[in-house]
Amino acid sequence: AVELVESGGGSVQVGGSLRLSCAASGYSYKFNYMAWFRQVPGKGREGIAAIDSHGGETYYAESVKGRFTISQDNAENTVYLQMDNLSPDDTAMYYCAADRWVRTPSIPLYEYDYNFWGQGTQVTVSS
Repeated sequence: AVELVESGGGSVQVGGSLRLSCAASGYSYKFNYMAWFRQVPGKGREGIAAIDSHGGETYYAESVKGRFTISQDNAENTVYLQMDNLSPDDTAMYYCAADRWVRTPSIPLYEYDYNFWGQGTQVTVSS
């Protein structure tokens, strides 16, 4: 079975940094798209970063552009999210998502684009 396992969450102060990892396993084909979403209680999941594993193109939500960086290690089947200059608004549960194809390749940041999800890792930013 396909498994996505996130790690690297935790608590950090305002202005600090964290690096999330997502390790994918159990699949027989390559995921062309991998992404990070986040969710706070009472709200839907927000797509914040995605990467086209084939071409390496990256996509970011405006809320994180310039502060977060998504990258991948194809050899290790792992995707990373480097988060810098964190603010309390970044506090959320962060989820990794992956799929072979997406319906919106121009902006692959929609929840409906992904069928495979991790369990999430909590990020808390305190002032």
